[in-house]
Amino acid sequence: MSSPKTIADIKLNLLRPALTSHFAVTIPKPGGGFDGFLASNGITLTSLNRGKLNLLCSEAVLPGSNLATFEINDNFHGVTERHAYRRVYDDRIDLTFYVDADNYLPIRYFETWMKYIVDESANPQAARGGVGSVNNSYFYRVRYPEGLNGYTTDGLTVTKFERDYKQNLEYKFIRSFPISINSMPVSYDSSSLLKCTVSMSYIRYVLTQGSAAASNPATQSNFNLTPQQLANINTQAFNPNIDLSSITGNITPGGVPFDSAGASQTSTFTPF
Repeated sequence: MSSPKTIADIKLNLLRPALTSHFAVTIPKPGGGFDGFLASNGITLTSLNRGKLNLLCSEAVLPGSNLATFEINDNFHGVTERHAYRRVYDDRIDLTFYVDADNYLPIRYFETWMKYIVDESANPQAARGGVGSVNNSYFYRVRYPEGLNGYTTDGLTVTKFERDYKQNLEYKFIRSFPISINSMPVSYDSSSLLKCTVSMSYIRYVLTQGSAAASNPATQSNFNLTPQQLANINTQAFNPNIDLSSITGNITPGGVPFDSAGASQTSTFTPF
């Protein structure tokens, strides 16, 4: 039964929608000899580079699924029943990356992963008759998807959260690997950002949800700052007159004693 809604009800239920711009993607790597294969292709995947690759993901999708059903007719007069017998997942997830100008990391990483899947090398290979991939008679021999040198991994995750980090949804993809890299047009027209879109195949995803507060530093007891205190810290932290070595107080949940470091002094800005 419908009933009148108050302004308070509307504010409580409608004025805090989830936003599409708050998400994080974790790009995995297969085990086995993949690190060595990356190194042989000129890529050193340090923790810094892995974090950079994750941040370069500018677009992702939250996956969907459906239930496969079969029909039962005429068990009841004029009724068609449908019974579910299997859950069917999307066959891939598309991820779009900004391409950095330093070393084209997203392109090189996923191209190398696909080369690893088919064991491709430009150098002569004994298993290929002593020829490399640049030879016309070269042929591919695909690795087994699992095992020590398998090319699938369970580490691909997409996490949806909000700016207050109070809730999150984490999608973990099972046995994922890159199945395609979209072509990327370039032209002499006005410049725009180069983006690389990669399709990752997987067999299913697992959804977990819960509070993200435990993993958010801003909610820990030692960082329990009010928005005003946080704004003050951001303003004071970039003051060139601050001498952090002279701080005499302790960092507490109530804030940081920037006054003892000279934060009250005014700074001047000299344009370049």
